[in-house]
Amino acid sequence: MTAQAQGLGNSPYSSLGIGEIYGNSNVTNLGMGGMGTAYANSFFLNSVNPALLVRNRYTLFEVGLLGQSKGLTDGRGQKQQDFGANLSYLTFTFPVTRYWSTGIGLRPYSYVDYQTTQYQKVPGTIYESEYIYRGRGGLNKATFTNGFSLTKSLFFGFEAAFLFGNTTKDSDSRLLIGGDDITVKRSTQTSYSDIVWRLGAAWRPKLKNDWFLNIGATIDPMTKLGGNSIDTYQQIDASGTQISNPDTVSTRSGGSVTLPTQFRGGIVLEKSQKLAVGVEFGYQPWSKFSDLEGNSGSLQDSYSIGAGLEYTPKTRSTRYLDLIPYRLGFNYSKLPYSVGGKQPNDMNVSLGVSLPVGQFVNSVTISLIGGQRGTVTNGQIQERYFKIGLGLSLNQPWFQRQKID
Repeated sequence: MTAQAQGLGNSPYSSLGIGEIYGNSNVTNLGMGGMGTAYANSFFLNSVNPALLVRNRYTLFEVGLLGQSKGLTDGRGQKQQDFGANLSYLTFTFPVTRYWSTGIGLRPYSYVDYQTTQYQKVPGTIYESEYIYRGRGGLNKATFTNGFSLTKSLFFGFEAAFLFGNTTKDSDSRLLIGGDDITVKRSTQTSYSDIVWRLGAAWRPKLKNDWFLNIGATIDPMTKLGGNSIDTYQQIDASGTQISNPDTVSTRSGGSVTLPTQFRGGIVLEKSQKLAVGVEFGYQPWSKFSDLEGNSGSLQDSYSIGAGLEYTPKTRSTRYLDLIPYRLGFNYSKLPYSVGGKQPNDMNVSLGVSLPVGQFVNSVTISLIGGQRGTVTNGQIQERYFKIGLGLSLNQPWFQRQKID
């Protein structure tokens, strides 16, 4: 059984809430364990903390792709292999003044991509019933970001984003008696659209010589995400022909989904254009989530801890290998899902490099992430995954006044 859509492969966990959250990390951040709240390399876009956008002093265009291969295993020995890939982001940013940079972007926000099949014996008979649950779709995010330099070492920024998209969740039931088996399909289609915000701040005091301390934090305030849904019912025969047209069971318009506040903070020790090493923490009380019907979805509070390193041998060297930034990262997360009274964990390690291309500071970035989440106990599903991120960064000195000496 395989499933491929706009997500990253079949994930039963994406049936909960508004689906799997992609996160805000670019391919560069992914190679450092997702770290980016406190640190920004001025040649690559940081989409985690809007305050650090002002660190980019050139016009910058970035595009990213993300693919994932994973194996799913449950406690009964059932296994499945999946692969999925998707556009990760498109971003464009430029400096407006010396103290202000702005940018626009488009990226996926969440995805719903799952399909599971269950069989149960019908009590008192020799027959079985089949239940198929599937979901498709997701939300996208169009962003408008601004970063400001308040002083030489203090930065502030905000991101306004428009979330939009829709999901479809189906549940099919069929009595297996042979011949003209009839499938009863229940389908719920939900559409979302609204504006969300992120605020960020960063402080970069100089310690001595080329050493800096970086401290940063972001907050995504609690948001009421507007949504509408329609619930339909229909019957289908064994050949797939509709016996009846979809009949509306219920509709809901003008409702809202509550997205809980998200906090992130980090601290990084940096030697300018040479070395950066730090840690980062994130927290989001998903227990305060509610869907269009006011249900919490049994979600729990989640948190993440990450650590990352970036090292560039020599930025002024004539040797190509000396100009490559090398990255290493680790991330541990407590996921918001509750299965058998337990919350699954997610642990991964990452490696990354940025290969300079062209005459200016353009780069092709590759990040590799391997990890595991969940276990085969307590009714959970274990996912062992390998992700590869591919990013292209184009820097150009636009909007600069020419001088004649």
